[in-house]
Amino acid sequence: MNVVEIIFSPTGGTEKVARIIGKQWSENTVKIDLSDANTDFSRCVINEEDQVLIAMPSFGGRAPVAAIERLKKIAGNGAKCTLVCVYGNRAYEDTLVEMEDAAKKSDFRVIAAVAAVAEHSIIPQYAANRPDAADEKQLAGFAAQIASRDENAVSIPGNRPYKKSGGAGLVPKPTKYCVKCGLCAEKCPVQAIDSANFTADSKKCISCMRCVKLCAHDARKVNGAMVSIAAIAIKKACSVRKENELFL
Repeated sequence: MNVVEIIFSPTGGTEKVARIIGKQWSENTVKIDLSDANTDFSRCVINEEDQVLIAMPSFGGRAPVAAIERLKKIAGNGAKCTLVCVYGNRAYEDTLVEMEDAAKKSDFRVIAAVAAVAEHSIIPQYAANRPDAADEKQLAGFAAQIASRDENAVSIPGNRPYKKSGGAGLVPKPTKYCVKCGLCAEKCPVQAIDSANFTADSKKCISCMRCVKLCAHDARKVNGAMVSIAAIAIKKACSVRKENELFL
Protein backbone atom coordinates (compact mmCIF):
# COMPACT_ATOMS: atom_id res chain seq x y z
CA MET A 1 0.00 0.00 0.00
CA ASN A 2 1.19 3.49 -0.86
CA VAL A 3 0.07 6.82 0.54
CA VAL A 4 -0.52 8.98 -2.54
CA GLU A 5 -0.86 12.76 -2.38
CA ILE A 6 -2.59 14.26 -5.43
CA ILE A 7 -2.07 17.99 -5.00
CA PHE A 8 -2.78 21.24 -6.82
CA SER A 9 -0.83 23.87 -4.87
CA PRO A 10 0.39 26.83 -6.94
CA THR A 11 1.82 28.83 -4.00
CA GLY A 12 2.47 26.07 -1.47
CA GLY A 13 -0.28 26.61 1.11
CA THR A 14 -2.33 23.61 0.05
CA GLU A 15 0.77 21.44 -0.05
CA LYS A 16 1.66 22.44 3.53
CA VAL A 17 -1.75 21.29 4.72
CA ALA A 18 -1.55 18.09 2.71
CA ARG A 19 1.89 17.24 4.11
CA ILE A 20 0.70 17.71 7.71
CA ILE A 21 -2.01 15.12 7.10
CA GLY A 22 -0.10 12.79 4.80
CA LYS A 23 2.96 12.42 7.03
CA GLN A 24 0.75 11.04 9.79
CA TRP A 25 0.06 8.08 7.51
CA SER A 26 3.55 7.65 6.06
CA GLU A 27 6.85 9.52 5.89
CA ASN A 28 7.31 8.23 2.34
CA THR A 29 4.45 9.32 0.13
CA VAL A 30 3.96 9.28 -3.62
CA LYS A 31 3.20 12.76 -4.91
CA ILE A 32 1.22 13.60 -8.04
CA ASP A 33 1.48 17.30 -8.88
CA LEU A 34 -1.72 18.51 -10.55
CA SER A 35 -0.13 21.92 -11.14
CA ASP A 36 2.29 20.46 -13.70
CA ALA A 37 0.71 21.23 -17.07
CA ASN A 38 3.11 18.88 -18.87
CA THR A 39 2.19 15.68 -17.01
CA ASP A 40 0.08 13.00 -18.68
CA PHE A 41 -2.17 12.23 -15.72
CA SER A 42 -3.82 9.31 -17.50
CA ARG A 43 -0.55 7.43 -16.94
CA CYS A 44 -0.60 7.84 -13.15
CA VAL A 45 -1.00 4.51 -11.38
CA ILE A 46 -3.32 4.18 -8.37
CA ASN A 47 -3.89 0.77 -6.78
CA GLU A 48 -7.04 -0.26 -4.94
CA GLU A 49 -5.16 -0.72 -1.66
CA ASP A 50 -3.56 2.75 -1.77
CA GLN A 51 -4.54 5.49 0.66
CA VAL A 52 -5.04 8.68 -1.34
CA LEU A 53 -5.21 12.33 -0.32
CA ILE A 54 -6.57 14.78 -2.91
CA ALA A 55 -5.87 18.43 -2.05
CA MET A 56 -6.81 21.63 -3.85
CA PRO A 57 -7.29 25.30 -2.99
CA SER A 58 -10.68 26.98 -3.09
CA PHE A 59 -10.79 29.82 -5.62
CA GLY A 60 -13.87 31.94 -4.99
CA GLY A 61 -15.73 29.00 -3.50
CA ARG A 62 -14.97 26.61 -6.39
CA ALA A 63 -12.26 24.10 -7.18
CA PRO A 64 -9.74 25.15 -9.86
CA VAL A 65 -11.01 23.97 -13.26
CA ALA A 66 -7.58 22.74 -14.37
CA ALA A 67 -7.15 20.70 -11.20
CA ILE A 68 -10.56 19.07 -11.58
CA GLU A 69 -9.99 18.22 -15.24
CA ARG A 70 -6.60 16.68 -14.48
CA LEU A 71 -7.99 14.70 -11.56
CA LYS A 72 -10.63 13.20 -13.85
CA LYS A 73 -7.85 11.70 -15.99
CA ILE A 74 -6.51 9.64 -13.06
CA ALA A 75 -8.07 6.21 -12.60
CA GLY A 76 -8.80 5.72 -8.89
CA ASN A 77 -9.43 1.97 -9.17
CA GLY A 78 -11.59 1.97 -6.06
CA ALA A 79 -8.87 3.36 -3.77
CA LYS A 80 -10.13 5.13 -0.66
CA CYS A 81 -9.42 8.84 -0.61
CA THR A 82 -9.63 11.87 1.63
CA LEU A 83 -10.51 15.22 0.09
CA VAL A 84 -8.82 18.38 1.36
CA CYS A 85 -9.81 21.87 0.27
CA VAL A 86 -7.74 24.80 1.48
CA TYR A 87 -9.02 28.38 1.65
CA GLY A 88 -7.83 31.77 2.86
CA ASN A 89 -10.21 32.19 5.82
CA ARG A 90 -13.15 33.52 3.76
CA ALA A 91 -15.26 30.53 2.65
CA TYR A 92 -14.88 27.31 0.66
CA GLU A 93 -18.56 27.07 -0.40
CA ASP A 94 -18.92 24.39 -3.12
CA THR A 95 -15.28 23.36 -3.43
CA LEU A 96 -15.54 20.07 -1.53
CA VAL A 97 -18.67 18.82 -3.30
CA GLU A 98 -17.10 19.63 -6.66
CA MET A 99 -14.01 17.66 -5.64
CA GLU A 100 -16.22 14.81 -4.41
CA ASP A 101 -18.05 14.56 -7.73
CA ALA A 102 -14.79 14.52 -9.70
CA ALA A 103 -13.19 11.95 -7.39
CA LYS A 104 -16.17 9.60 -7.67
CA LYS A 105 -16.19 9.92 -11.47
CA SER A 106 -12.57 8.79 -11.38
CA ASP A 107 -13.54 5.76 -9.25
CA PHE A 108 -12.05 6.95 -5.97
CA ARG A 109 -13.92 5.93 -2.82
CA VAL A 110 -14.36 9.08 -0.72
CA ILE A 111 -14.13 8.23 2.99
CA ALA A 112 -13.48 11.68 4.52
CA ALA A 113 -13.10 15.36 3.75
CA VAL A 114 -11.26 18.27 5.34
CA ALA A 115 -11.67 22.03 4.93
CA ALA A 116 -8.49 23.73 6.10
CA VAL A 117 -7.24 27.30 6.33
CA ALA A 118 -3.96 28.59 4.90
CA GLU A 119 -2.58 32.06 4.21
CA HIS A 120 -4.56 33.85 1.52
CA SER A 121 -2.56 33.69 -1.71
CA ILE A 122 -3.53 37.20 -2.90
CA ILE A 123 -4.13 39.04 0.39
CA PRO A 124 -1.62 37.48 2.82
CA GLN A 125 -2.73 39.49 5.85
CA TYR A 126 -5.73 37.17 5.97
CA ALA A 127 -4.86 33.86 7.65
CA ALA A 128 -1.25 35.05 7.88
CA ASN A 129 1.25 32.29 8.69
CA ARG A 130 -1.37 29.58 8.64
CA PRO A 131 -1.30 26.65 8.93
CA ASP A 132 0.21 27.41 12.34
CA ALA A 133 1.09 25.18 15.30
CA ALA A 134 -2.54 24.94 16.42
CA ASP A 135 -3.60 23.97 12.89
CA GLU A 136 -0.88 21.33 12.68
CA LYS A 137 -2.03 19.73 15.92
CA GLN A 138 -5.66 19.75 14.81
CA LEU A 139 -4.93 18.41 11.32
CA ALA A 140 -2.74 15.64 12.75
CA GLY A 141 -5.68 14.68 14.94
CA PHE A 142 -7.92 14.59 11.87
CA ALA A 143 -5.44 12.29 10.14
CA ALA A 144 -5.53 9.89 13.07
CA GLN A 145 -9.32 9.73 12.92
CA ILE A 146 -9.27 9.12 9.18
CA ALA A 147 -6.54 6.47 9.27
CA SER A 148 -8.75 3.61 10.41
CA ARG A 149 -11.87 4.67 8.54
CA ASP A 150 -13.18 2.53 5.70
CA GLU A 151 -16.76 3.73 5.22
CA ASN A 152 -17.64 5.82 2.19
CA ALA A 153 -20.87 7.50 3.33
CA VAL A 154 -19.60 11.04 3.89
CA SER A 155 -21.79 14.11 4.36
CA ILE A 156 -19.96 16.93 2.61
CA PRO A 157 -21.26 20.52 2.67
CA GLY A 158 -21.95 22.38 -0.54
CA ASN A 159 -24.46 22.93 -3.29
CA ARG A 160 -25.35 21.23 -6.53
CA PRO A 161 -25.50 22.93 -8.96
CA TYR A 162 -22.32 24.70 -7.87
CA LYS A 163 -22.11 28.44 -7.47
CA LYS A 164 -21.12 30.37 -10.58
CA SER A 165 -17.38 30.70 -10.88
CA GLY A 166 -15.85 34.14 -11.23
CA GLY A 167 -13.22 35.32 -13.67
CA ALA A 168 -9.53 35.66 -12.93
CA GLY A 169 -9.89 39.31 -11.92
CA LEU A 170 -6.33 39.88 -10.71
CA VAL A 171 -3.81 39.08 -13.42
CA PRO A 172 -0.09 39.50 -12.55
CA LYS A 173 2.03 41.55 -14.92
CA PRO A 174 5.80 41.83 -15.40
CA THR A 175 7.49 44.96 -14.07
CA LYS A 176 10.69 46.71 -15.13
CA TYR A 177 12.61 44.35 -12.86
CA CYS A 178 11.78 41.33 -15.06
CA VAL A 179 15.00 39.69 -16.32
CA LYS A 180 13.15 37.42 -18.75
CA CYS A 181 14.38 34.23 -17.11
CA GLY A 182 11.24 32.41 -18.22
CA LEU A 183 10.52 30.66 -14.91
CA CYS A 184 7.02 32.15 -14.64
CA ALA A 185 6.01 30.87 -18.08
CA GLU A 186 7.57 27.47 -17.43
CA LYS A 187 5.83 26.93 -14.09
CA CYS A 188 2.41 28.46 -14.81
CA PRO A 189 -0.12 25.71 -14.04
CA VAL A 190 -2.34 26.67 -16.97
CA GLN A 191 0.35 27.90 -19.39
CA ALA A 192 -1.17 31.37 -19.46
CA ILE A 193 2.11 33.31 -19.72
CA ASP A 194 3.65 34.18 -23.09
CA SER A 195 7.24 32.96 -23.18
CA ALA A 196 8.28 35.87 -25.40
CA ASN A 197 6.96 38.91 -23.53
CA PHE A 198 5.94 37.25 -20.22
CA THR A 199 2.48 38.80 -20.15
CA ALA A 200 -0.41 36.63 -18.98
CA ASP A 201 -3.48 35.85 -21.05
CA SER A 202 -6.36 37.16 -18.91
CA LYS A 203 -8.68 34.51 -20.39
CA LYS A 204 -6.39 31.68 -19.25
CA CYS A 205 -4.99 33.11 -16.00
CA ILE A 206 -6.61 31.70 -12.84
CA SER A 207 -5.07 34.29 -10.46
CA CYS A 208 -3.26 31.53 -8.57
CA MET A 209 -0.26 33.82 -7.93
CA ARG A 210 2.32 31.13 -8.56
CA CYS A 211 4.30 33.39 -10.89
CA VAL A 212 4.36 36.13 -8.23
CA LYS A 213 5.48 33.67 -5.56
CA LEU A 214 8.21 32.05 -7.66
CA CYS A 215 9.82 35.17 -9.12
CA ALA A 216 13.24 35.59 -7.52
CA HIS A 217 13.37 39.22 -8.64
CA ASP A 218 9.97 40.24 -7.24
CA ALA A 219 9.20 41.31 -10.80
CA ARG A 220 5.56 40.26 -11.16
CA LYS A 221 2.78 42.28 -9.57
CA VAL A 222 -0.98 42.59 -9.52
CA ASN A 223 -2.77 45.92 -9.49
CA GLY A 224 -2.36 47.30 -5.96
CA ALA A 225 -5.59 49.29 -6.05
CA MET A 226 -7.54 46.22 -7.08
CA VAL A 227 -5.98 44.20 -4.27
CA SER A 228 -6.96 46.89 -1.77
CA ILE A 229 -10.55 46.85 -3.05
CA ALA A 230 -10.65 43.06 -2.79
CA ALA A 231 -9.22 43.18 0.74
CA ILE A 232 -11.93 45.59 1.87
CA ALA A 233 -14.65 43.52 0.19
CA ILE A 234 -13.78 40.36 2.12
CA LYS A 235 -12.57 41.98 5.35
CA LYS A 236 -15.72 41.18 7.32
CA ALA A 237 -15.74 37.54 6.21
CA CYS A 238 -12.05 37.14 7.04
CA SER A 239 -11.89 39.08 10.31
CA VAL A 240 -12.66 36.11 12.58
CA ARG A 241 -10.32 33.12 12.68
CA LYS A 242 -11.96 30.09 11.11
CA GLU A 243 -11.08 26.60 12.26
CA ASN A 244 -10.36 23.53 10.19
CA GLU A 245 -13.26 21.12 9.70
CA LEU A 246 -13.41 17.34 9.38
CA PHE A 247 -16.26 15.50 7.67
CA LEU A 248 -16.66 11.77 8.21
